[in-house]
Amino acid sequence: MALVIRGLKFAALGVAALTAGAAGWLAVAPPEILRVGTGYAAKIVCSNVFIAHRDPDTVLQVDVQAAQNPALKLLRQTVDREANTVTTYFLGVFSPSVALYRPGLGCANVVDGRVDEARKIALPAVDVASANGVTSTAPWPEGMGAAESDPALKAIFADPALMGQGMRAVLVMRGGKLIGEAYGKGFGPNTPLLGWSMTKTVTAALVGLRVQAGAMRLDQDHLFPQWSGDGRSAIKLSDLMAMQSGLMFDEDYSDLADVTRMLYLERDQVGFVASRPLIATPGTTFAYSTGSAVLVSRLWMNSLPTQADALRYPKDALFTPLGMTSATLEADENGTFDGGSYLYATARDWGKFAQMLLQDGVWNGKRLLPIGYLGMMQQRTKASNGIYTQGFMWRVGPQPSAQSEAGLPADTVWMQGHDGQTIAIVPSAGLIVMRMGLTPLSVGYKPQNLLRAVVAALQ
Repeated sequence: MALVIRGLKFAALGVAALTAGAAGWLAVAPPEILRVGTGYAAKIVCSNVFIAHRDPDTVLQVDVQAAQNPALKLLRQTVDREANTVTTYFLGVFSPSVALYRPGLGCANVVDGRVDEARKIALPAVDVASANGVTSTAPWPEGMGAAESDPALKAIFADPALMGQGMRAVLVMRGGKLIGEAYGKGFGPNTPLLGWSMTKTVTAALVGLRVQAGAMRLDQDHLFPQWSGDGRSAIKLSDLMAMQSGLMFDEDYSDLADVTRMLYLERDQVGFVASRPLIATPGTTFAYSTGSAVLVSRLWMNSLPTQADALRYPKDALFTPLGMTSATLEADENGTFDGGSYLYATARDWGKFAQMLLQDGVWNGKRLLPIGYLGMMQQRTKASNGIYTQGFMWRVGPQPSAQSEAGLPADTVWMQGHDGQTIAIVPSAGLIVMRMGLTPLSVGYKPQNLLRAVVAALQ
């Protein structure tokens, strides 16, 4: 993530590393912020190599080193395709970080270096065979049609300002049919793309499946044993999903924060987040937290009989019914799904998920999510002043302002992820507009303009 990279103080470290004393210090005890940097690079390269099948050098250069920090050029990497690992180093020697690919479970940072132990967390062979990066160009089941570019969209797809810097995929669906798509250079219908925080909405859907099965309740509390006896026991599942748990969690990517520590320095992400103290009464204060989504992932996984059942569940219960053959929800080193950040899927498969939401949780005539659950997912929360929902979604687009939101359909709801990942769902128009890419926040790109242009073109 570009914001993590901007927070890395590599420049000073690079100068210091030129001295023998600094070199010894880096070798024995590299600073945590440097470990975050190499950990991030290892994770991004690993996932894009083993899931998206991209060239590792291209990923390192384009996805990691393209940020405006010359010290990033000092990162080096080793890809071991037999061991399914990627190791990154600073100056080719210091602060090594390892990411391990486990078929069907994606890549995980092996924070403690115990690769063989992490490798033991795996899907059974039969599941691996059917979840090993299989993709399909057939976009929709049940006669939803192939992509035929609507003439009204051609001018939009040709407008660089509407597509935005670093665009990798744009997809438009109306009335349950794919009516247009465009891809950036080097990307196409078969390229799995990282959704970043759009993954949180998928986590909400997985909870919905467990609610439909009678295994979870949104109002359940006393969620973790370590919360017994203090105010955290009052936190409800619904509070976590609405980002109003009251837990302390620093989501600031500009420096070493709770979120970067959780993702790149902690083996037990759930234990780290669950250890945070309570700083507000649950249900009263909005505070965006990727840690909340990690806790929710562990909770729905705990609702299944065994860890093996939980590891198979996203594919069996959600991805296979939707025909999302490319989807890989990644698990951390400890075996908990990274439900706040790490789902890879092709644009078309992301579109299938969005279409299921648009259809009120029904797919091919079968109800997957409980009646009324989508209404909950889209309901504005008072604590967020109406900008966030009760189910890991947004009611405003990125960097909202009166001007950016003006003219958009009032019922628009958004899935949003880091570096320019968005899916806008407009129920009143039966419309889905997806835009994915590598577009740092600093660029100022607003997908609201793309949505507005599509709505106008299709009228």
